[in-house]
Amino acid sequence: MFAAYFDCPGGPENLYMKEVMKPDPGQGEVLVKVSASALNRADLLQRRGKYPPPQGASDILGLEAAGSVAGLGPGCAGRWKSGDAVMALLSGGGQAQYVTVPEGLLMPIPKDMTFIQAAAIPEAWLTAFQLLHFVGKVQEGERVLIHAGASGVGMAAIQLVRLAKAIPIVTAGSQDKLEATAKAGAAAGFNYKNEDFSEKVLEFTQGSGVDIILDCVGASYWEKNLSCLSTDGRWIIYGLLSGGEVHGDLLARLLSKRASIHTSLLRSRDKEASRGYQQPFTEEVLPHFSPEASPRLQPLVDSVYPLHAIAEAHRAMEENRNIGKIVIEIPV
Repeated sequence: MFAAYFDCPGGPENLYMKEVMKPDPGQGEVLVKVSASALNRADLLQRRGKYPPPQGASDILGLEAAGSVAGLGPGCAGRWKSGDAVMALLSGGGQAQYVTVPEGLLMPIPKDMTFIQAAAIPEAWLTAFQLLHFVGKVQEGERVLIHAGASGVGMAAIQLVRLAKAIPIVTAGSQDKLEATAKAGAAAGFNYKNEDFSEKVLEFTQGSGVDIILDCVGASYWEKNLSCLSTDGRWIIYGLLSGGEVHGDLLARLLSKRASIHTSLLRSRDKEASRGYQQPFTEEVLPHFSPEASPRLQPLVDSVYPLHAIAEAHRAMEENRNIGKIVIEIPV
């Protein structure tokens, strides 16, 4: 089969489409014929040699996939059959023609949804769902600040905050990205490049601040985050785009607000932990992707690249061109 591959860490130019061995499903695993995958920051980090896959995971890039069931390993419980349209969050291996997935980690693709659209769901939406409900324990009426609001996770979080009857506020780096987040349901949005988001957030919340911050940026935002975090607020860190080294009296500032810091990484969780939040997502959120649902949730696809153009897809994400998800179409 063909897969996205690189022989040594480095820039996007190191990526190419390589012929590799097709995987065989093991005990309790399902073989999925992949039609589409999607690109994530973790793929860029792995390509640079800074984010190796967990032990036992495929070294092929790709943390999510959408496709159809192509085979069942021994011991499968019979939930899935050949040809079923499925999607999955993976620890690796999604940007290939086939991938094996534990049967309990597969999710059905919502009715009338294409594989391209479905590929934009698993990583972004499960990340946002887990951060909001399992880590942040969002409550109705709370205010949630979402950094990188026009990213895949950001656009999913906006809609999930609305679904929870809370109030999403975002930061983004351009006017077109802020307009996209407003269309997705953001109550307010601020351009971090030309305005102080902490001041704007405090102004919008009439001085009370936000109850939850979803932060994939890290070190460079710590002071502004604490400035606009409410008393007893929850600051959730799930990425470190600006690094992790903090200079300053973070702990005193945190203590003064009785605030808490939480951290989360989905990729390193074991399969049982993943099932713990995937089942409620499947039951409570997936039905809202139906055209008849109210409110209706929608994955946002920014662009689609064929697998052989994987290097250009990486360049687009590195340059922050995308609003929503960059999807990789897998050849038949």
